[in-house]
Amino acid sequence: QVQLVESGGGLVQAGGSLRLSCAASKRFSSYGMGWFRQAPGQEREFVAAISWSGGTIYYADSVKGRFTISRDNAKNTVYLEMNSLKPEDTAVYYCAASSPARVWGPREANFDSWGQGTQVTVSS
Repeated sequence: QVQLVESGGGLVQAGGSLRLSCAASKRFSSYGMGWFRQAPGQEREFVAAISWSGGTIYYADSVKGRFTISRDNAKNTVYLEMNSLKPEDTAVYYCAASSPARVWGPREANFDSWGQGTQVTVSS
């Protein structure tokens, strides 16, 4: 497994932007990566995912057109650029990695390493 550390969360007004980063503890160029989020009292949900090469990307419908996932394999880092933020985007955001042995995809079961999460709060 790979250790993941998220950063970049915080408090922002509606309509604002944030960029989350997720640093991996080792070379992760062969790992599929993803972002999930969990709002208070709700189950964790899928946000975005990117394949090891960056050639395939998935987004949840709720963030499509506003969020952008990207990765820099040289820096072992994956990013989530969040624009036009809404109060309903408030949640703890988790980075996840899918090892080469696991089938990568837009579901929790596709990932086997998780970060501790970073809080994103969007005020109205």
